[in-house]
Amino acid sequence: MAELKKEEKIIELVGVTKVFDETTAAENIDLYVRKGEFITLLGPSGCGKTTTLRMIAGFDIPTSGKILLNGRDITDLPPNKRPVNTVFQRYALFPHYNIYDNVAFGLMLKKVPVTYVNKQGETYTKMRKLTRKEIDEKVKSALAVVDLEGFEKRSVSTLSGGQQQRVAIARAIVNEPEILLLDEPLGALDLKMRKEMQIELKEMHKKLGITFIYVTHDQEEALTMSDTIVVMKDGCIQQIGTPTDIYNEPANAFVADFIGDSNILSGTMVGEKLVRFCNHNFPCVDDFEKNEKVDVVVRPEDIRMVPADRGMLQGKVVSVVFKGVHYEITAMVGRSEMVIQSTQSAQTGAVIGMDIGPDDIHIMKKEFTVNKYDGYITKKNTVAFGDGEFACDVTTLYPGSHLDEEGYLITADGQQLDLTDTDVTVEVDLKDIEISDDAEEGGARGHIVSLIYKGDHYQYIVRTEENEEDFVLDTEDLWNENDYVSVKIRPECIRMKLKQEAK
Repeated sequence: MAELKKEEKIIELVGVTKVFDETTAAENIDLYVRKGEFITLLGPSGCGKTTTLRMIAGFDIPTSGKILLNGRDITDLPPNKRPVNTVFQRYALFPHYNIYDNVAFGLMLKKVPVTYVNKQGETYTKMRKLTRKEIDEKVKSALAVVDLEGFEKRSVSTLSGGQQQRVAIARAIVNEPEILLLDEPLGALDLKMRKEMQIELKEMHKKLGITFIYVTHDQEEALTMSDTIVVMKDGCIQQIGTPTDIYNEPANAFVADFIGDSNILSGTMVGEKLVRFCNHNFPCVDDFEKNEKVDVVVRPEDIRMVPADRGMLQGKVVSVVFKGVHYEITAMVGRSEMVIQSTQSAQTGAVIGMDIGPDDIHIMKKEFTVNKYDGYITKKNTVAFGDGEFACDVTTLYPGSHLDEEGYLITADGQQLDLTDTDVTVEVDLKDIEISDDAEEGGARGHIVSLIYKGDHYQYIVRTEENEEDFVLDTEDLWNENDYVSVKIRPECIRMKLKQEAK
């Protein structure tokens, strides 16, 4: 994103963190919003997007960091002092009021400053309520924006979900806020109504010209309406960019997997702008170090089917599903699964060729290459790390050492050591971690919080409950998000170093 001039920023979050009890809901958020922009905070449930919105609104105060409005610090300013209004998923309309009274409610309470001149020629300011005429003009103007003119006397209980949502938006914009905050406002609508409201919201934004900050977990919503998308995960920003940038140039495997359909494959850079995956070398437009292991993203619509003898890759079709505007074809290329979206169909069992152009291959640094932890040796000569305890070979810490009958370590020169509470660093490869549904079988326990399919294997993140330690693993086995599992690691797969040596 191009650097903005300071005066173009209406809201800026600087190093904002929010902790509830011991849970970090948002961590070190750095973000700015342009005046008049439609910006969307996008991510799965629990990623911190609503917490971030609530801090902008003033409902939650940051644990650290600051929030600036037009360059002024408003971090501790209460919600009613901020020029923002919020539209929630639950519309919170007054069921005993008609549409007009619902929209006018805030205006009835509002006071505006009026300047007077006394007989001595001195000016002074008093606060007064809006006149009935002023309220009427503002309400009718807001209802016109949301296409509800002529509905003023209708009871809100007679309205459809989409109409109720429009009333909620009218009630928010009638106060003429500088910023409109929308927290999953279409979540309660059915699919058809949601798609219609997406278009209407975008049109409202154009008419009003004010800043919209929108929260959703729906990728299509974000891509359809936004000028800018902020992708979040685990309380952290993963990527900020235009819908086109986010879709075509994902920053990591999470973004690629979360936004649209993707083939995510493991590859190796074998030359300048040359990547190898699926046992074939492909020219690409991204340049990385030679021999670097990378993640490769190819969107299904960017794979072209050709005769088998003319393709860069050959694959056997295992399924064909008609999706209305295209066929979704799944083919096995060796052990890797490739998904293709094409207006052409194919026969199940047929061998097809596939071509992929350099511009259609996106290369990303591998987000996870090894698990690293701080740990310590227990009195049982096991190692504690990642909220768990695992059998290990402590003699690897001292070359040539062995354990005596009492469990003391005897070094190569005959020195006896008690390793209890010795600090170590621990590394475990992703392929060396196993998980089990038997909670007592492994050395640590947690829930699966993420899974990404990478062509021939799944990558999971298991997060412990006590200190939220993560174990990242690659396996061909299929598990479900939120499964509670135990983590197993064979002793020979645990690499340890004395902490002072690792520095």
